[in-house]
Amino acid sequence: MASTKRERKKENHEARRAALEAARKRQQRKRQLLNLGGIGLGVLILALVLVFVAGRGDDSDDSAATTTTAADDPAKALVAAPPVPAGRAITGDTPCPKPTGEARVSKFEKAPPTCIDPAKDYRAVFTTSAGVIKANLDTERTPQTVNNFVVLARYGYYDGSSFQRSEPSIDIIQGGAPDTQSISDPGPGYTIADEGGKFTSYAEGDLVMARTGEPNSAGAQYFFSTGPKTTSLGSQGTYVTFGKTVEGLDVVKKVLASHVPCPPQAATRGSASACSGGAPQPPVIVQTVTIEEA
Repeated sequence: MASTKRERKKENHEARRAALEAARKRQQRKRQLLNLGGIGLGVLILALVLVFVAGRGDDSDDSAATTTTAADDPAKALVAAPPVPAGRAITGDTPCPKPTGEARVSKFEKAPPTCIDPAKDYRAVFTTSAGVIKANLDTERTPQTVNNFVVLARYGYYDGSSFQRSEPSIDIIQGGAPDTQSISDPGPGYTIADEGGKFTSYAEGDLVMARTGEPNSAGAQYFFSTGPKTTSLGSQGTYVTFGKTVEGLDVVKKVLASHVPCPPQAATRGSASACSGGAPQPPVIVQTVTIEEA
């Protein structure tokens, strides 16, 4: 009987040991599965992170590409200077302004009378956001053109205007359009006659009156020649040269160097005059035009 008891106890002990070993193995397998699951989840998370980062990288590349495109084609964002607020309007005859200047006038009913002394020397000083330009005015060959420019300057007509046009193909920068800051500006309200005979060539630094395709159509707009290509205008009729840059030719060239072409859609808007060639960017403001007299 005692032997049978011992054998049962031994069997029970073996059974418990086997059960414990089985439980231990089950627990070990569970831990292994959990570990494997954790590794798999980690791999999955890592993969998702990599995909996300790669996606962000693509977005960044796209953004960079967009930025580069905008930089390569800044004409899409061509900015014009704001129009100058309207000044006074003069009806009837235009009085000669004081040599020290007058309150701004933006509209005139008539071209001015002769207000300068052709025997004196006149110099126009353009104070711009890009620097100062000084030009001697030719009262010998073009006295009435100089007179018109001096009168407008002394009435503050040009103050706050811009170089609204730049055109590297003919080496010019054009200004004198305060109402709209565009070459389609309506002008001061009158036009002046061409004078000085036929101008067949233009030199670097020349100050020249702009006009439409018709003769005797200049009013207030002007341009500076910045190089030899302006001479090509000699075949288009008369553009009256009435001054010569004596200081600030580097400024004139710098303004042309900041040229940005017109947006492609400008050529299809039905009014090519709204943008011709392009404009300096950022806009170059002619803060004042003053006249020195000696």
